[in-house]
Amino acid sequence: MNNILIFGASGQLGQCIQNVATLKGISSIIFLAESEANILNTDTLNKAFEKYKPAYVINCAAYTAVDKAEDDAELAEKVNKTGAENLAIQCNIHGAVLIHISTDFVFKGDVAMPLKEDSETNPISVYGQTKLDGEKAVSAVLKEHFIIRTGWLYSEYGNNFVKTMLKLGSEREELKIIADQVGTPTYAIDLAAFILMIISTESKAYGIYHYSNEGVTSWFDFARAIFDISATKVKAIPVRTDEYITKAVRPGYSVMDKSKAKQTFNIEIPYWRDSLIKCIGKLQK
Repeated sequence: MNNILIFGASGQLGQCIQNVATLKGISSIIFLAESEANILNTDTLNKAFEKYKPAYVINCAAYTAVDKAEDDAELAEKVNKTGAENLAIQCNIHGAVLIHISTDFVFKGDVAMPLKEDSETNPISVYGQTKLDGEKAVSAVLKEHFIIRTGWLYSEYGNNFVKTMLKLGSEREELKIIADQVGTPTYAIDLAAFILMIISTESKAYGIYHYSNEGVTSWFDFARAIFDISATKVKAIPVRTDEYITKAVRPGYSVMDKSKAKQTFNIEIPYWRDSLIKCIGKLQK
């Protein structure tokens, strides 16, 4: 297999890709050091592409602090839009395929119908807007790309909702959790396996794809499942979004339709609770 470059390798998804690649015996993935992986430094990027001559590039680098982005829009735009565009330009120059990770936050989420790749985008946060800008930049520069929208990402690595709930659940007697925002959790190990499968099949079915686990849940029910599976004794209290004010507005409904990915790549996607059981099992070992 030709070289695969990972940007954002130290983040949650980057670490999951490394985990899956190790299990599958894939040795051609290069997890760049921070000094080589600044997607805003075009000179550094060009040197990395010249040095490693990648056939594929996976962009896991992103500004993902959703609330902080409301006050830091310029930096969020640089990382999520300009950084993605820089990678697309380099891929175009060097003949590499780009796999770019995006988000369900590109949608407004005000209609309770599973979101398809061609559903209308209408971000309601700075984070969502900058990620959509990144998608558009990639599409404008490079034909040979895959944009994968995902959401509610968690794993054994990094900071995420599952690890936060396990920590807070062990420290407190009760927790208030939003019950009127609906979506689907995504186990980042499953997403990593999907990304590597696209590469291994050398697919040329370029475009936008949705990937999360199967099923539908709310943050409250997701938390309840975490507590039940981990045997964490804490009282979960459901609250409305308007009772839990945050800087950024979040989609009320962000369930994504995965039909395109399943049909194009002939895959079965695990049910969210089954993957959650696997993750918590690893965390508790």
